Amino acid sequence: MLRQSAISQFVFVCLGIGLAACRGSGASEPTVLDLWPDGPPGATTDIGPEREIKRDPPDGVVRLTDVSQPQITVYRPKQPNGAAVLVCPGGGYKILAYEHEGTQVCEFFNQHGVTAILLKYRVPAPRDLPLQDAQRALGLIHDHADEWGIDRSRIGMLGFSAGGHLTLMTCLKSDGQQAGAEAATNPAPAFATLVYPAYLVARGTEGPLVDEVVVTEKSPPLCLVHAADDPWSSSGSALLAVEYKKHKIPCEVHIYAKGGHGFGMKQTGFPVDSWPDRVIEWMDSLGLLTAGAGN
Repeated sequence: MLRQSAISQFVFVCLGIGLAACRGSGASEPTVLDLWPDGPPGATTDIGPEREIKRDPPDGVVRLTDVSQPQITVYRPKQPNGAAVLVCPGGGYKILAYEHEGTQVCEFFNQHGVTAILLKYRVPAPRDLPLQDAQRALGLIHDHADEWGIDRSRIGMLGFSAGGHLTLMTCLKSDGQQAGAEAATNPAPAFATLVYPAYLVARGTEGPLVDEVVVTEKSPPLCLVHAADDPWSSSGSALLAVEYKKHKIPCEVHIYAKGGHGFGMKQTGFPVDSWPDRVIEWMDSLGLLTAGAGN
């Protein structure tokens, strides 16, 4: 009986040590906030309950759809450096690739002291509704900056595919052009990263940039990640970089030979797998990982 008790106590202690190690190496429990507690604005139709689309056979991708109540989930690092990134998964404005373009990205940023906020925007939806959600999310991040240990001058965005397009539109329409009825605050991202952004050029073409992509002197510094064999042509990223150069705004471009579309945080075995490290290096080069380095 004594031996059994001792074994039980040993197991309990080991489990406790393991759990403490997990907490010590990671971040605090994520915080979830509704973007629109009283209901989102815009012509949202009743699309039924939020659900995950299952593939047979499974392909390891988490796909959420029928999102009518948008939220942000805040992933806070153990030792925040003050920088924050609003992460926008892709999915053609129809679904959200919520894990390899979402939660895993947030966890990566946490490892580098960056507070990551995962945006669950409305899908399927016309593009103006996700834009409302992104703008609202940025406003909430600014409102909670002190509470979450965030420097308001170092709040940026990162998006994949359609989420990359959403990120760019938020950057280009963040100077008071609120995309909805509520025009309270519309803060601009301080920087942005677009990973295989879609809809910058007409599909199947190499350009020009679509008319809605208009870079101005107010556009934030940009990092672009693309693969040359992506069906959404990397010419979109290259042409966007040219526009940035015309306006003398910092812009870094990484176009990898192979990777296709939708790689996110998945390992492909190609050099494109290192893109998250290149983004961190870019942020560091701009002083975004250092207190007091913002605007």
